[in-house]
Amino acid sequence: MIMGEDVQASSFPVLEGIIERELEKIVTLLSSTDTEKSRLYEDVLSIVERSLIRIALERSNNVKTAAAAFLGINRNTLHKKVNEYGINYRKIRK
Repeated sequence: MIMGEDVQASSFPVLEGIIERELEKIVTLLSSTDTEKSRLYEDVLSIVERSLIRIALERSNNVKTAAAAFLGINRNTLHKKVNEYGINYRKIRK
């Protein structure tokens, strides 16, 4: 077992509660009364994904390899998502 797994796993219910309360607010804002098929699921997932990518890029000083590792995804997948969502970033040069 990796050190910290117990702490992380035990905090999941607390984190899920926080996320669920915030998602309830988001769902209320996004839900429509149209009779057409809802895009709610896709919209919420894209909001979360965009936010995670922005956070990862910020924490990694916009180094895509490090951001992808932080997220646990392939660098090419991250690059594709950055382009797909039109996320602007600039690598900080030293």
